[in-house]
Amino acid sequence: MRFQVLTIVGHAPHPLTGELAPAADRLAEVVDTGVAAEQLGFDGYAVGERHAGPFLSSAPTVLLGALAARTSRIRLLTGVTVVAVLDPVRVAEDYATVDQLSRGRLELVIGKGAEAGHFDLFGLDESLQWEYQAEKYELLRRLWREENVSWTGRFRPPLKDVTTVPRPYGGRPPRVWHGSATSLASPELAARHGDPLFSANAVQPREAYARLIAHYRERFEAYGHDLRTAYVGAGSGGLFIADTTRQAVALFRDFYEARVRQSHRPHLEGRPGYNTPFRTVEEAVEHGPHLIGSPQQIIDKILGYHQVYRHDLQSITVDSSGLGLPQQIEQLQRFAEEIAPAVRAAAPTTLWQEAPGDDRATDLPTAHRTADDRTAERAGDRTAG
Repeated sequence: MRFQVLTIVGHAPHPLTGELAPAADRLAEVVDTGVAAEQLGFDGYAVGERHAGPFLSSAPTVLLGALAARTSRIRLLTGVTVVAVLDPVRVAEDYATVDQLSRGRLELVIGKGAEAGHFDLFGLDESLQWEYQAEKYELLRRLWREENVSWTGRFRPPLKDVTTVPRPYGGRPPRVWHGSATSLASPELAARHGDPLFSANAVQPREAYARLIAHYRERFEAYGHDLRTAYVGAGSGGLFIADTTRQAVALFRDFYEARVRQSHRPHLEGRPGYNTPFRTVEEAVEHGPHLIGSPQQIIDKILGYHQVYRHDLQSITVDSSGLGLPQQIEQLQRFAEEIAPAVRAAAPTTLWQEAPGDDRATDLPTAHRTADDRTAERAGDRTAG
């Protein structure tokens, strides 16, 4: 198992005290947490993207650029890049820049996003969200894999002989995951292209996500891809570790249940993927994805999900716990020292065995491989002969 820390940079008043940190302080915390995650041995750090609601994650490329400058080893991911509302040309340019700054440590997780309001904000028709996502991702793939791209589609003006710059680091595009929460559309798109899947594993029962993952693996194989590369990630909600589960429940109860009330959106009642059904902390511990409890309770819970999902990457979130930054770092340290080693040993994976940049996509048109790629291939041919 690999582990990443995810932030969607929430910026709502504390549900118990009403306190609201200045935006500058909140953004600085995001970068400081990423630095700490690297020091503690986490494999990845992910920044979400939201354009509606109480969040400060509308410009994840800026935050990832800052993280690239402050870190040197940890992989940098998105969670998710809302490609459905964005121009693929701009996505290709912005994230290739981050990829260059981080020297190949970038990976995207794309999705249609978890906020219904962003389609109106960008003047888009929400009923076409899956069509937007499929077409824009197809174009992004071409822009990162080819030069002199000519293209015509439904949702943006045509392109003629376009080469986006900078090119991805090393001439190979970053790995792209597909965020999956409620629809079979994302697992289908991921399977078609042989890409990994990232299950939200957030506000629905486990069975709902298991259905999406099973569909992904079935279709991945049907499209002719090697199932050994059908990597799956899974979210988890918030993290709160205490010496015993009883202590964790007692300490976290008031905050958790106040946050559920604060974040409830009546206008989205009944729409899957928005309002959590786990209204009490006991329900969250017993049935929800939150990692609340003793180290052993959390180990057992992650491995319980792994029995169902067979996932390779576990995402955790620590900044939705109501704790200050020093306490959040302490939680990450406890996870890294008391939980991660046991889960890694019990659930091995081949994901990210190579150094960042070395495990990139190789399905590039021959004419567009870099000179270094072609030189290495010729050397390999000589050795084989």
